[in-house]
Amino acid sequence: MNSTCPYCGVGCGVTVNGGAIAGDAAHPANFGKLCVKGSALAQTLDDSARLTTPIIGGASASWDDALNLVAQRFSEAIAQYGPESVAIYGSGQFLTEDYYVANKLMKGFIGAANIDTNSRLCMASTVAGHTRAFGEDVVPGCYEDIDEADLLVFVGANAAWCHPVLFERAQAARIARGAKIVVIDPRHTATAALADLHLPIRPEGDVALFQRLLAALCERGKLDNGFIAAHTSGFAETLAAAHDDAETGLDPAALQTFLNWFCDTERTVTLFSQGVNQSACGSDKVNAITNVHLATGRIGRPGMGPFSLTGQPNAMGGREVGGLANQLAAHLRFETESDRALLRDFWNAPRLAEKPGLKAVDMFDAVLNGRIKAIWIAATNPAESLPRASRVRAALEACPFVAVSDCWPTATTHLANVVLPAAGWGEKDGTVTNSERRISRQRPFRAAPGMARPDWWIFTEVAHRMGFQEAFSYASPADIFREHAALSGFRNQGARLFNIAPLAAMTDEEYDALLPVQWPLNRKRLFAEGGFPTPDGKARFVPVTAPAPAKRDASFPFTMNTGRLRDQWHMMTRTGFVPSLMTSADEANFEISPADAAQLGVVEGDLLRVTTRHGRSVLPAAITKAQRPGEIFAAMHWTSAHSGAGNVNQLTGPLCDKLSGQPALKHERAAVEGLQAAWHGILQSRAGTMPHGQFHAARVPVAGGMHRLRLSGWKPLPRDAALSDWAARLCGADADDERVEFYDSARKIYRLGIFRHFRLVACLFIAPARPALPDGAALSALFAAPVQQANRAAILRGKIGDSGPRDRVVCVCHNVTERAITGAIKAQRLASVAAIGAACKAGTNCGSCKGELAQLLTQLTSELVS
Repeated sequence: MNSTCPYCGVGCGVTVNGGAIAGDAAHPANFGKLCVKGSALAQTLDDSARLTTPIIGGASASWDDALNLVAQRFSEAIAQYGPESVAIYGSGQFLTEDYYVANKLMKGFIGAANIDTNSRLCMASTVAGHTRAFGEDVVPGCYEDIDEADLLVFVGANAAWCHPVLFERAQAARIARGAKIVVIDPRHTATAALADLHLPIRPEGDVALFQRLLAALCERGKLDNGFIAAHTSGFAETLAAAHDDAETGLDPAALQTFLNWFCDTERTVTLFSQGVNQSACGSDKVNAITNVHLATGRIGRPGMGPFSLTGQPNAMGGREVGGLANQLAAHLRFETESDRALLRDFWNAPRLAEKPGLKAVDMFDAVLNGRIKAIWIAATNPAESLPRASRVRAALEACPFVAVSDCWPTATTHLANVVLPAAGWGEKDGTVTNSERRISRQRPFRAAPGMARPDWWIFTEVAHRMGFQEAFSYASPADIFREHAALSGFRNQGARLFNIAPLAAMTDEEYDALLPVQWPLNRKRLFAEGGFPTPDGKARFVPVTAPAPAKRDASFPFTMNTGRLRDQWHMMTRTGFVPSLMTSADEANFEISPADAAQLGVVEGDLLRVTTRHGRSVLPAAITKAQRPGEIFAAMHWTSAHSGAGNVNQLTGPLCDKLSGQPALKHERAAVEGLQAAWHGILQSRAGTMPHGQFHAARVPVAGGMHRLRLSGWKPLPRDAALSDWAARLCGADADDERVEFYDSARKIYRLGIFRHFRLVACLFIAPARPALPDGAALSALFAAPVQQANRAAILRGKIGDSGPRDRVVCVCHNVTERAITGAIKAQRLASVAAIGAACKAGTNCGSCKGELAQLLTQLTSELVS
């Protein structure tokens, strides 16, 4: 069975054979390669925590009752307050067919455009920038351009972690063609470690850099004046707005190297992602990049062009069907009456929305202030993922009616009036579109558990109950796809590049067998000869202005940046429960520079309290030279399910790009306070309860269905009996459970075991320092030991090896630890990433860890020299 990976926008093909999942060697997106997350897909197919039955008010219900209630409450709100009193918030995890039905229901038949998705947090600024420049949201190039480029510029994109399959192609181009790699990023990321040049730009300095580049291209005579004259408009105004003295914060020599390389290298691809998009000037950043490519005619030809690296598996498919609040389906636009009339006629939808709806941040503000009376959330967890997450939770608590469709319990499902169990990856049937405009089939290879159903079916059933049966008479995803394809060609006549109308004639069998295909059909690249989908056929240069460097705020002197981890996906509802994927980074932290850590008086293992205008979190300090003074970094994945005192997204604010509505998640002002850890603990249990209190707690899954918590507290623990009671509650002990506890007063180490029905169900160790705690293997051994009455005490009384300095796994594929890698480098005097791979196999499978291997090499070389 061939299908598609459900993670990032690369859109890798996978093959499923029984319980084994591997890369699809025939798929043109990945040719058999998978990243570490894709390689672990089979380990995510655990249904033990799945939602399997509809729930109303906390009790199991039938599908009829649940669907009827959703339709009733939406209809009542519309009747009393109008169509804009309801909303749908969806997800880039939707298949295109799911997106299409939800969008049609909301915009076409409810009659308001209040449908947005978590893709607003991901690619909305790219959509806005593409539309301004090209006239339509179109990625001009393809993945083969990475193979054929001589210069690859990664802007705000830690591709070695976030798009590793594509970054492997970039590395291959360097080996095969001598291509140079430039990374533009405030942080020295794993991608920067593998680059020929790293430009540690000041936060929000990207527009200034590309303004200087445009000016340099003009001064050095590197413009393609023929292309500019024949195929573009607005160049004079755009060049006049460019300044060659715009502040970037870069070393002058490094800046000149970049300008020289870009000016002198025709085959250049500029790849950008969230560091560009998640900004208050994200749309301008996108257009600053497209401006330099239009000015040089480096677009639509092999090995050149601007290239958006999409974050979600089907963010592109969602854009095709108009899945954002400011879009109509099939790349039609609200601003054009003829477009609205076209869609109204095709859908036979006289109540079609006439104007854009509320974008994500504004949508939940409207829920909080009571303008939205009913909201339906599907395949996403905004109570944890949106900026000001605590405010979103308050909005959902106050909303009269909340429906949530999802596969697993989340912080959002806990706030719902109705929970609808949805089919997940491996169970859903449909299509996705990747970053190079390639449509691929996602095929089901397993049955959905219990009563779980596909999202398109759930939306269709509610549409029927709201009186729209005729317009939603779908029997299968193939029916939906055919309608979607037909709409793309309806009265198109070449006005829109998105046109897959020939696929509307597919039979069910042909849909089942559909091979990966790009749109426009059979066209890899666009715009080399012009032909932009604008009224005059010309691209638009967009004058942009570089924002001034942010002034220092004495109350919030630090800049906080958020981003992704290599082995985790979004809110960790899948990846966070796979033990192997937690071995490289098993807890949330705040990365901070050594200079700032020293000034705050913290050492590794201490805690940082980070406060913004929107919230506060406490996490361990991770001291790293990769972080610049005055800046901190936190991964966005950690939620209350895995981190007891540190949801990072409650720290980020509502500031958005004015054009795209995308939140500025990459730049938040923060105050940072060092907290010396008063104690550390480790708890392992058969339950998965996440405690909260005056301590940090990080939960990781353990083989055998158990859970392990790493604990660090900044307040002294209670003593004597109070300590015993506190520890027992932390372990989830019942009144009838037997407790076995010891306190080593000399070493100040506390041990507690909880026994239930002759089984060890939880154990807790507390010590002044983490190295004094047992390691994971020692803990798991306790649970494997016999627990007869006579030896229960012996299990905890005996010597349990201290863990010593923590040794994280760097290469998950081959389970190679940092200690093993550094030992091999020193012992064998290894001098390259390839040599490390030959010596200990690290980096030789998926390659996702190669950036970290390069960082370790650099670090050790520096230490040996010093």
